[in-house]
Amino acid sequence: MQPFVVKLTSLAPGKSHFTWHAGPEFFEIFGNEEILDADLEVTAGIANHGLTADAACVVSGSVTVACDRCLEDLVIPVETSFEETYTPESDELDLRQDVYDYVCISLPIQRVHPEGECNQETTKYLSK
Repeated sequence: MQPFVVKLTSLAPGKSHFTWHAGPEFFEIFGNEEILDADLEVTAGIANHGLTADAACVVSGSVTVACDRCLEDLVIPVETSFEETYTPESDELDLRQDVYDYVCISLPIQRVHPEGECNQETTKYLSK
């Protein structure tokens, strides 16, 4: 079974729990070149109701991006969650797109190191 894809026909009655890891290869699938590295744990609780399925997911860990100011690696903590009700068109529930979207929207618009932590060799040219 692929990570983030749940085969609904094989779920036990009640709520089923899954845990997956998302690394940099997960973001490469979506063509995202901004995320240089990732170490995320995704936990999901899935309840299959026949025609619909409820999913509650928690994503935690960190991603590495380039700092907007000095271009050095910047590790950003990620802590996000979502709950959705799905009406799958097949016997599989694919959560990849939602996990990707929620991680991306949890990141700050401006991605910079805290004051004084940027590469000083680079930032000295910014004030000229």
